[in-house]
Amino acid sequence: MNGPQLSELPDDAEQLRPYVSSLRRGALQAGELSAVRTFSQGFLLRFLRARDFDVELSLKLLLNYQRWRKESPEISTCLSPSSVLGLLNTSYHAVLPQRDHTGSRVLVYRIGQWVPKDWSAFQVFRVSLMTSEIISMETETQRRGLKAIFDLEGWSLGHALQINPSLARKISSVLSDSFPLKVRGIHLVNEPMFFRPVFAMIRPFLPDKIKQRIHMHGADFHDTLSDFFSPPVLPPEYGGEGPGIEESCQDWTNKLLQSENLLQQIATHPTGDIAVAPDDSLISEEAETEQLSEG
Repeated sequence: MNGPQLSELPDDAEQLRPYVSSLRRGALQAGELSAVRTFSQGFLLRFLRARDFDVELSLKLLLNYQRWRKESPEISTCLSPSSVLGLLNTSYHAVLPQRDHTGSRVLVYRIGQWVPKDWSAFQVFRVSLMTSEIISMETETQRRGLKAIFDLEGWSLGHALQINPSLARKISSVLSDSFPLKVRGIHLVNEPMFFRPVFAMIRPFLPDKIKQRIHMHGADFHDTLSDFFSPPVLPPEYGGEGPGIEESCQDWTNKLLQSENLLQQIATHPTGDIAVAPDDSLISEEAETEQLSEG
């Protein structure tokens, strides 16, 4: 049975056990996670599904995810929707209610709604991480991945100045190999000429697979977006027949706010695997010392 077929099986399927065990063993043997006692099956399956059950690639992804969290505490340790409620209330971001024809989740980011003097690029990026954490728990999204539409109408010099090479690298690492989600497509609409230098900064950090999935639609996007998304999926503002973008943004904001406690638990958990109690996830220093003295 190959990766895509394995992906269709439910979490508790007997055939998945050897893959879960193998990934768990690899993770627990990894030097940088030597203090971790265990990972839950559901958590490990996210990484396996994101890499079509290739255990080696799944382990690399899991280690990258742990490393990314550790190296970017300014973003990863504060996943509080209420802390960016002002930004969310501008209808900046939505996960559309209907999946596309392939089953992918469809995310919309309206960059012009982000006022740079009010919200830093770190805070804006956190919104993406909150959404990513929530949708990565959905089995269907683990299988089918996501597509993102970035509406760049209103892009300004103020936005461009917020994005430096360091942040560009962090954005691209999450897009490519540090988060257990398959990015199936990135669609840019209304992109102005002076967005290109910023895109040129991010592009080198992206793997070829992602580069090939980036589509620039310009201002005449209604015709070309419909080549990728059927009318019921998209809001009318993007040439579709689904609910309006304001309504979709408000619905997703509510979903994030309902997930506040869950997201805070993930942010403060040593590994992000909240199915495992933090105490079980990391051996305390005292316990390690005791074990060593007993040994």
